[in-house]
Amino acid sequence: MAEGSNRGECSTSPKGMRLDTDPNSTIPEFLTKCDEYQLFKLTKFYQDRLEQAMEGGVDGVSLSLTYKWIFTGQEHRKVTDLVDKGNRADSSKLLLSLVMEKGSRARRVMWESFVRMCHGVPKLNKILKEIQELGADSFDYMNIAHGLSELSSNLKDLQQKHKETLRVQTETLRVNTILIKEKVKIFQLVDRYAELTVISNVRDRTLVEHELLARGRDHEEWREKHLWRELEKIRTDQLFQSSFSQRKSKSGNSAAMSGVPGIGKTTMVQKIVYDWATGKIYPHFQFVFSFKFRDLNAINCRINLRNLILFFYPYFGNFLGELWKKPEGLLFIFDGLDEFKDRTDFADDRRNTEPQSMCTDPECWCEVSDIVYSLIQHKLLPGCSVLVTSRPTALHLLEKAKISVWTEILGFVGDERKKYFNKIFEDQTVAAAVFKHVEENEILYTMCYNPSYCWILALSLGPFFTQRDRKQQQVPKTITQLYSYYIYNILKNHGREIENPRDVLLKLGEMAYTGVSKKKIVFRNGDLIEYNLQPSQFLSGFLMELLERDDSAQSVVYTFPHLTIQEFVAALTQFLTPDPGEIGKLLSEAHSEEDGRFEIFLRFVAGLSSSQSARPLEEFLGKFLHQTTCQVIDWVKEKVEGQIGDTETETGKRKLLNTFHYLFESQNKALAENTVGSVETLSFSGLGLTPIDCAVLSHVIGLCDTIKHLNLKYCYIQCEGLQRLGPVLHKCQGLSLDVNSMGDSGMKILSATLKNPDCKIQALSLKSNNLTNSCAEDLASALSTNRSLIDLNLGDNKLGDSGVKRLSVALRNPECKIQKLHLSQNDLTDSCAEDLASALSTNRSLIDLNLGYNKLGDSGVKLLSVALRNLDCKIQKLHLDGNDLTNSCAEDLASALSTNRSLTDLNLGYNKLGDSGVKRLSVVLGNPDCKIQELHLYDSALTDSCAKDLVSALSTNRSLIDLDLGNNELGDSGVKQLSVALRNPDCKIQKLHLYNNALSDSCAEDLTSALCTNQSLRVLYLGSNSFTDQSVPDFHCLILTCRSLERIELERNWFSPNGKRQLESLRGSRSGLAVLV
Repeated sequence: MAEGSNRGECSTSPKGMRLDTDPNSTIPEFLTKCDEYQLFKLTKFYQDRLEQAMEGGVDGVSLSLTYKWIFTGQEHRKVTDLVDKGNRADSSKLLLSLVMEKGSRARRVMWESFVRMCHGVPKLNKILKEIQELGADSFDYMNIAHGLSELSSNLKDLQQKHKETLRVQTETLRVNTILIKEKVKIFQLVDRYAELTVISNVRDRTLVEHELLARGRDHEEWREKHLWRELEKIRTDQLFQSSFSQRKSKSGNSAAMSGVPGIGKTTMVQKIVYDWATGKIYPHFQFVFSFKFRDLNAINCRINLRNLILFFYPYFGNFLGELWKKPEGLLFIFDGLDEFKDRTDFADDRRNTEPQSMCTDPECWCEVSDIVYSLIQHKLLPGCSVLVTSRPTALHLLEKAKISVWTEILGFVGDERKKYFNKIFEDQTVAAAVFKHVEENEILYTMCYNPSYCWILALSLGPFFTQRDRKQQQVPKTITQLYSYYIYNILKNHGREIENPRDVLLKLGEMAYTGVSKKKIVFRNGDLIEYNLQPSQFLSGFLMELLERDDSAQSVVYTFPHLTIQEFVAALTQFLTPDPGEIGKLLSEAHSEEDGRFEIFLRFVAGLSSSQSARPLEEFLGKFLHQTTCQVIDWVKEKVEGQIGDTETETGKRKLLNTFHYLFESQNKALAENTVGSVETLSFSGLGLTPIDCAVLSHVIGLCDTIKHLNLKYCYIQCEGLQRLGPVLHKCQGLSLDVNSMGDSGMKILSATLKNPDCKIQALSLKSNNLTNSCAEDLASALSTNRSLIDLNLGDNKLGDSGVKRLSVALRNPECKIQKLHLSQNDLTDSCAEDLASALSTNRSLIDLNLGYNKLGDSGVKLLSVALRNLDCKIQKLHLDGNDLTNSCAEDLASALSTNRSLTDLNLGYNKLGDSGVKRLSVVLGNPDCKIQELHLYDSALTDSCAKDLVSALSTNRSLIDLDLGNNELGDSGVKQLSVALRNPDCKIQKLHLYNNALSDSCAEDLTSALCTNQSLRVLYLGSNSFTDQSVPDFHCLILTCRSLERIELERNWFSPNGKRQLESLRGSRSGLAVLV
């Protein structure tokens, strides 16, 4: 039976209960001291967050509960079946529900499993750290929300009136349109409101780019990568007195909500107020007061909190004194900190020391900014709660504030976009058609995380799907074309109202450009007059009028529907001015701004040089100045050509990407072919690329002849970005896509590319891309038909045995051309070894196979050794490092090496071959017919006991040139023995690795004197040993005597500063010599 508030299992009353727990105690100790009721209470309090957190390890928790005989096998399968189907959220809810039903032991086992697995599940780790920091105070904090006394009858009537007033104020949503007949549409909030994804912390990112782009650029990648694993979603009803609070305070909570322009902060505040007024959320708040900072800007005199409330809510009259007595029942909301004209800097210590900045009494007269500051810091009405919203650009002002909950609105995710379009259009057929176009156009689709963008898209695209005279091919495909049609629709509806729309837009654009350059988005009548503009019906249809409250009279301010529209109008002006002057200079100055304020403006300028973007506007504004268009095209050409070779730094890569955006927006095929047609190498590694960026890159590559190498490592393009690039990837000869979270769906796209008869890809690197055995069938099919690919890197994925078995079928195909195959870190065991061995025995092209850091074990290597003994085996390079090998497989390897004539590079490092294993291998190495040139035995549990065998092998071996014995325990005696072989003039060793081998000054003379006679040695690694200044003369002699030596590494030894200086001084003794100390 499910437990509830009756505390069925707990006989002890929790009232006044305190744990005798040190705040620094570990979580296990804390949980041990929790009684059953406390654990029940803890689970209920964190339930919403635990459901999210467990998604990262729900199968592990379920397994723990099954091992303890709490879950039945059937219940465990129900949980894991949901995981297998991708429904981790549902599986997490099911598990928690079962645990709550099964009682106290189930809860305790669940929390204990959380402790064991928390380091691999960031969300769980975060919750446990919070509990550990609070200790016994956790339970006190859970009780803060309770205990509010009943309201008096007078206050109940007032509350009812206040709720009714707020309900009326917030129940409708006003939306601006571009239609003259219906300038503003009014909707019911509940019908129109769309849920947005909100996360319980604010992403840390320097806004070096356009603030919209900086968030939009990484929106989908960031959500996919972190939302499931690290970021916690939070509902608006969880902003206060919930487990999300980072400051567990009895003096009240303050919450901050961040979001880029147009993301829906104000609408979300409206919904919060509406939900409180209608009794849906926050029953513990008796009164909610909501203010907009832009309204507060109208208050230009000192004021107290009482009069501030009465200014907006005059019906509170003489009741406020009673409200001050119960501040814990009050919530204050302040919307739009970025619009506040007064600076509210919480890092300013003067506010804490200067009496005039302190506001501790609601009757105290002070500046509005002091009231806001004091409420947030709980100096005024301690116990009340405060919510502040802001754009990211002003969020730094709150860094030192006492904020309990930090949140950020990410916007629409996945299907939320489609649902919003369905709400915009009454005709669902039109909604489906518009969304389909948006979804198919990667540029437009990525914009749709932002509700404002969705609205602009709907207004611009709607007519194309409702008017029969529009041709489908004219539907805008670039952002410039989209905004061009947005302005076109305004001109079509309002153009006849004014005599010269070109002149009005020219003036408006000049004002817009000044705003962009000064980061100004709000304009007043004075600004309009300065640019010879007068408020008119055209302007009010184009701009949103906002009434500001003022003590004396109403004043009107103007703001563009969105910052990007302001930037578009600013760009448009450049083509309307009768005298363009040196527009190239203006563009170059804008391009040189490092903070990205002109980035979107410049894209629009480039885009407006295109006839597709200009044509609709020219219908109302007249022809664009041809001279301007030519200058813009020349400027774009100059920027692309100047940037094409500068991609060494992240800044250089970003600038090149921006110039590609200019090319894309211009849709000028001739210009693109002239500037990038002959480019052979493109590298954007380390730069986060959105689907928009990928689409632009695809456009550019499509105009190139052949790309010798496209490097997109660490770009996090994911499957969506890869989909945009898919049509052109076959043109690349070398393709690096490491660490891009492509997944199996991404491999389907690449497999289709590889099957393309025109595919030129020779080298393909796909390390760390979340690939599993599910994609192996597609890849194997592609490898069976592809005739160009010779180098394939699939390292650090999860292909597993079943995946490699499928690949082995393709490798056995005589037509397969693969020469290099990397399968390191792929969860391989001996189960796939037989299939790999079969492939190696028949494949005639494969020469390099990397199987490092898997779990093949001795049995797996024994099977591979059979293939190596096959005379038809062509393998030259084999990596088996980190495969749990012991001396048991050494005999089989030795047997294979004695007959194999192709293998030249063998990596057996990070195994446990031991001295006995190396003894067996040394017998083969001593064979004059042995072809091994590189042998890696680092970290192989070797001691001086195997040195004699190695000496014997080196004395007769004539092929070995690179020997890695690092990270072992050879010691001085072992190296002294090796020195005998190294002194042999027939020894061919060129690279010798002896780092971290417990070496001291005792062996220095033997080693250096031996190497002084060796004329083949080029590189010597001796780092992480115990050499001191005593050995400096020996190394001094070696460096000067061994003329073939190019590099010697002696870091992390015990040299004094003087000894280091002596050795470092030898760097200049001959050209190209590297001495690292």
